[in-house]
Amino acid sequence: MKQGTFTYPLPTNEPILSYAPGSSEKARLKQVLAELKGMEMDIPMIIGGKEVRTGKLSAIRPPHETKHILGHFHVGERAHVEEAVASALAAKPAWEALSWENRAAIFLRAADLIATTYRPYMNATTMLGQSKNAFQAEIDSACEIIDFLRFNVHFLDQIYRDQPISGPLMHNRMEYRPLEGFVLAVTPFNFTAIGGNLPTSAALCGNTVVWKCANTQVYSASMFMKILQAAGLPDGVINLVFVSGPVVGDVCLKHRDFAGVHFTGSTGTFNGMWKTIGENMDTYRSYPRVVGETGGKDFVIAHPSANSDVLVTALLRGAFEYQGQKCSAASRAYIPSNLAAEVKEKLIAGVQSFKMGSVEDFTNFVNAVIDEKSYQNITGYIDRAKASSEAEIWVGGTYDSSEGWFVSPTVIEAKNPHYESMVQEIFGPVLTLYVYDENDFSGALKLVDETSPYALTGAIISQDRAAVDLAVEKLRHAAGNFYINDKPTGAVVGQQPFGGARASGTNDKAGSKLNLLRWLSARTIKETTVPPTDYRYPFMGEA
Repeated sequence: MKQGTFTYPLPTNEPILSYAPGSSEKARLKQVLAELKGMEMDIPMIIGGKEVRTGKLSAIRPPHETKHILGHFHVGERAHVEEAVASALAAKPAWEALSWENRAAIFLRAADLIATTYRPYMNATTMLGQSKNAFQAEIDSACEIIDFLRFNVHFLDQIYRDQPISGPLMHNRMEYRPLEGFVLAVTPFNFTAIGGNLPTSAALCGNTVVWKCANTQVYSASMFMKILQAAGLPDGVINLVFVSGPVVGDVCLKHRDFAGVHFTGSTGTFNGMWKTIGENMDTYRSYPRVVGETGGKDFVIAHPSANSDVLVTALLRGAFEYQGQKCSAASRAYIPSNLAAEVKEKLIAGVQSFKMGSVEDFTNFVNAVIDEKSYQNITGYIDRAKASSEAEIWVGGTYDSSEGWFVSPTVIEAKNPHYESMVQEIFGPVLTLYVYDENDFSGALKLVDETSPYALTGAIISQDRAAVDLAVEKLRHAAGNFYINDKPTGAVVGQQPFGGARASGTNDKAGSKLNLLRWLSARTIKETTVPPTDYRYPFMGEA
C-alpha cells in the first residue's frame, strides 16, 4: 500500500569526463573499444522481452573502417512489427497500473548503470558504430542520456503535482493518464541520447512503445536496450524492431490503437507520416499525438563588432564537430565585409589544423560520415560548388572512401546568398558563408530569416548589445534554440530545452516537461462533498 507522497528533486547534469592522457576513464574506454573490436556481435530484435532472430543478417561496419565487421543484426519484416504492437498493447495494463515511484525507479537505475558499469560500453558502441570521437560520444551516449532519464523523472514529478484549485464544498484533482494505445518511437543515427529518450520519455509516462531505430544506430541502441532490461524494465514496455521505415509506418500508422509518434529524422519523412496519420483519422481510437524534430539549416550571423576569434571558434566547433551531422550544426554563416579577410585566414588555418581518421586515435578531431548514401550526398554538393561560378571553396573539398566515408571539412563562400548550399540541408562537414555589406546588418538579418524553410538553431556573434537585441527580435521565429556569442550546438538537458518550428518540427522541447506533457492525457475529477438536494436556485424565489 502506498504510504507517502514521493519527491524527485531537480538533479544536476551528469559531469563530463575528460578522457585526458593518463586518466582511468581513458584507459578503460580504450580497453572496451579493443574488446568490442575483437568480437562480432549477434544482435536480435527485442519483442515482448524476448530476443527475436530472423536469420536475415545485416552487417554493422564502422563508418571509418568499412572493411571491419562489428557484428550483424537480424532484419525483421511486417509480422515482427505486428508482434511488437501486440506485445506493447498486452504489456500496457500492468505497466499503466504500476505505481509511479516504481516506474521512476527503473529509469533512475538505468541512468546509474550508464553512469557507472555501462558508461564505456555506451560510449564505445557509439564511437565504433556511429564514428564519434570520445568527447562527442561522452556528451551524447553517456551524459545526455543520463540527464534525459534523471530529469524526465523530475519533470514528470512536477507535472503530477500541478493540481487545480478547489472551491467551497468540493475537492478538485487532476490525474495524468498515459495515452490510450501504443506509442511509436522513430529515432535517428546521430544521437544515441535521442535514441534513448524518445522511447523512454513516453514509457516513463505509463505508455508502451514500439521503437524503430535507424539501421546505422543499431549497435548502440541494442546496448541501451540491454541496460533497460538490466534495470528491470518489464517485458513488452519497449519493443525494439529492425524493420524498414515504410513497413513500420504501414503497420503502426494505420492501427486502431496508434496513440502517437515520437520522431526525430528528416522533414520529408515526418511530412509523409503526418499525411498518413491524417488520412487514417477515422481509424483511430483517439487523436494521435504527433511529435517530431526534423531538419535544420542552422545559422551563425556575425555583427561587424564581433570578436573574430570567438566567431571562428563558434564556426569550427559548430560546423565540424561530429562531421556536421547534428541537426543543430552551423551550416550557413553571414560574415560582415569588415571581418571577411580575417575570418577567412583564421578559418582556413583552423580547418587545416584538424586531424581526421579513426575514433580509436584520440588525437583525431574529425571522423567519418555515417554511410555511403550520406557520403555521396555531401560530395555532390562539394563537386557542384567546385564547378559553380556562384561559389568558391576556401578550404577542404576533398574526400576519400578507400578506408571509410571520409569527407574533409569544407568551407564554401557563396557569391549568391541563395546558392543551394546556403539553403538546403546537407548534414555533413560543409559550412557555407556569405559575406554581406558591413553597413547592412538589418538586410543580413532579413536574409537569415527568409533564406531557409527551417527554424531549429541559430547564433549571433556580437559585442554590440543593441545589435544582439535587434537580432533576438528580428529572428524570433528563425530558431527554436538561439545562442548569443556561442556556437548553435550543444543544448544541455534542463538548461536549453531543444526543438524548433517551421520545417524543423513541432518544437515540443526535449529536455523539458513540455515534451512529457505530450505523452499524457489529463483527466479532471471533481468531488462535491455536500451535494445539493434541490434543483432550485435562490434567484428563483420572489421577494
